This record gives sequence, C-alpha cells and structure tokens, in this order.
Amino acid sequence: MSDVHVQVDFDELTPLHEQVAAEIRRAIADGEALPGERLPPARDLAAVLGVNSNTVLRALRQLREEG
Repeated sequence: MSDVHVQVDFDELTPLHEQVAAEIRRAIADGEALPGERLPPARDLAAVLGVNSNTVLRALRQLREEG
C-alpha cells in the first residue's frame, strides 16, 4: 500500500473516520491496494493523513465490521 494516495478533507462535513474508510475502499477498488494486503500501522497512516491515530483505528474497525 506504499503507492496508495489517500487524503481527507477537513472542511468536509463527513466525519474523518468515514473519509478514511472511504479512501481505503477506493484504493482497493482502484487497484492501488489489494484485498487482504497489510496496511501500514495506524500511527503511520494517521501521520500521513494528519489525523489522530484513533481516527484511523475507528475507520479500520468500521471496515472490519463491513467485512
């Protein structure tokens, strides 16, 4: 997932964790990340996105619940 380009919009009304989850879904759909591929640690993703690591963890939990 090193070539994945994810970003969030801090001015968007959609909660940040939902934006992060949507970006990961998009990356998989676009072939930037493969289903089942290991993601970088939440702390690293959070640093890249400029969000709290809890935001990334919440997004990952949401995705895990979706399957």
